[in-house]
Amino acid sequence: MMKRRLLQTLGLALLVSTAAHAQTPAELERGARAEGQLASVGMPDDWANWRGTWADLKRAYGLNHVDSDMSSAEEIAKMAAEAANATVDIGDVGFEFGAIAKSRGITRAYKPSTWAQIPDWARDADGHWALAYTGTIAFAVNKKHVANVPRSWKALFDGRYRVLIGEAGRAAQANAGILSAAIALGGDEAHLDPALAQFARIAREHRLVTTNATPALMERGEADVFVIWDFNALSYRDKIPNGADYELLIPSDGSVTSGYTTLINKSAPHPNAAMLAREYIFSDAGQLNLARGHARPIRIASLKLPDDVKKQLIDNSQYKAARALQVALWTEEAKKIPRAWQREVMGAAQ
Repeated sequence: MMKRRLLQTLGLALLVSTAAHAQTPAELERGARAEGQLASVGMPDDWANWRGTWADLKRAYGLNHVDSDMSSAEEIAKMAAEAANATVDIGDVGFEFGAIAKSRGITRAYKPSTWAQIPDWARDADGHWALAYTGTIAFAVNKKHVANVPRSWKALFDGRYRVLIGEAGRAAQANAGILSAAIALGGDEAHLDPALAQFARIAREHRLVTTNATPALMERGEADVFVIWDFNALSYRDKIPNGADYELLIPSDGSVTSGYTTLINKSAPHPNAAMLAREYIFSDAGQLNLARGHARPIRIASLKLPDDVKKQLIDNSQYKAARALQVALWTEEAKKIPRAWQREVMGAAQ
């Protein structure tokens, strides 16, 4: 019996050692089935329809799943702290954290079979991370509050709208909203002044809301225009009884796109299950699961979306002026926002 267990262990280890190289789909599936378990962090059922993906992996491969919800920074810290005593197989972190995790040596490389359909900007060349879905800054406009829906940053700043931006300097969504405005006004990650000047004017006129967006605030109509990630806007609108009051759009003169990447723990206790999960997440079925959770699939250009799924997303045509976040630059520049926002924007309201 002990010899048989040893052989089984050695066989499973062989599957793991070849996973990043020539492992076949059949070998990966066999290894995952033998493990039978998958432990994730930051991938709860009610976010991006992970529920659908976990159900599919259970039904198709017999994988039992458990998740602990936490922030991107907490996920990386947990993987690093546990090291070889890992309890986590896979996590889902913000775009900025993919390279950080790789640099700390805690990730396992794995390129899914659909790798060629992932844009270069959205993936690590070695396969340590790749965005499975994106988020783009959008406007959620309360049509009952405004006579003319602003469809660009210029229109927003030229109007008299009450604008919710959130906790700038603290919330990634608010920071990305500032960057999106800067891009539309000729700035970039290192040049936010055009946007800060406009938000300062709104603040002076007491039309700026610096509370983070929630479904409850949208339901109450706390602002005329919410500056918000597209996936949050779509999700919140679906959750409130007066969702039809809101039109969701991507500003036509500029926006920024970020996203989320899976991280496979280098010391994952169930490495084959983790790699199989990434493979499935980037498959057509996995990508459609994300879309059903209002997350824009990274492979959207290669997918045929059913009509019911199209309704969960903002139309493709609206993303023409959106560009990818320059992560390396933004990681450093975003640290300067708290002081600049307090000095140049909040100071203007006093």
